[in-house]
Amino acid sequence: MAETVIANRVGEWFIENQRDLPWRREGFGAWGILVSEIMLQQTPVVRVIPRLEQWLERWPTPAALAASPPGDAVRAWDRLGYPRRALRLHAAATAITENHGGVVPSDVAQLLALPGIGDYTARAVAAFAFGLRHPVVDTNVRRVIARAVLGQGEAGPASTRRDLAAMEALLPHDEPAARVFNAGMMELGALVCTARSPRCDDCPLLEQCAWRGAGYPAYDGPRGAIQAKFEGSDRQVRGLILAELRASEIPVAPTEIEALWPDATQRDRALASLEADGLVVTDDSGGYLLP
Repeated sequence: MAETVIANRVGEWFIENQRDLPWRREGFGAWGILVSEIMLQQTPVVRVIPRLEQWLERWPTPAALAASPPGDAVRAWDRLGYPRRALRLHAAATAITENHGGVVPSDVAQLLALPGIGDYTARAVAAFAFGLRHPVVDTNVRRVIARAVLGQGEAGPASTRRDLAAMEALLPHDEPAARVFNAGMMELGALVCTARSPRCDDCPLLEQCAWRGAGYPAYDGPRGAIQAKFEGSDRQVRGLILAELRASEIPVAPTEIEALWPDATQRDRALASLEADGLVVTDDSGGYLLP
């Protein structure tokens, strides 16, 4: 069957070509894998590795993180981006400590019940930390399936049900093989079947690829939302405010916040959104600080 050929070729390719990443090494625990998966969301691997190592050295267990204030997690998150992930990770650590005896659960339903843990992260932890057979789908996997199986140049908008079903149809029944295939599809999309410059001649699915067989037709289907530019955006202003708070051990005065950005309306909007997200709080004097 074509599905078996795809799984075998991707698995063999991955075993020979996988990158040496911390979370793939023997003995790297479930807590470390959970932290790495959250850090890797929308953040390049090269930026995650040093921050992950620092994080796990400081908080080697969920209980250790749960014992620290949420603001410490936000400060340690530094410039990884999307800092709400730090708060969600702290909340997840607290729930693991209180509800699971400080041990990361292996069950997908229990993982999904943790604060801030979505479909992808729950299945990734179950598959990579515990070796369980679950389809794991990220942007890279979706792109490989779109090209190799569906003959499309792009994956189009995400659909959890459709994407999981597509990966499930390819996933080997054997748990160790399924774990390798999950990781291999992600690695193949990250290194070879890239969005802009796919290296088709180096692809283990060169002969099976439906997109190649169709002559690489241009994608004309629906597209996902395009992220707005960072420069001048509310995200940039939010980042400036958080950087100021991370650098200070005392509450930051409103006048110091005002000096960070000239557009008062945008600055106030960004500050209000940070407060709404729980990333910024005020003290009795009206100063701003991390939670």
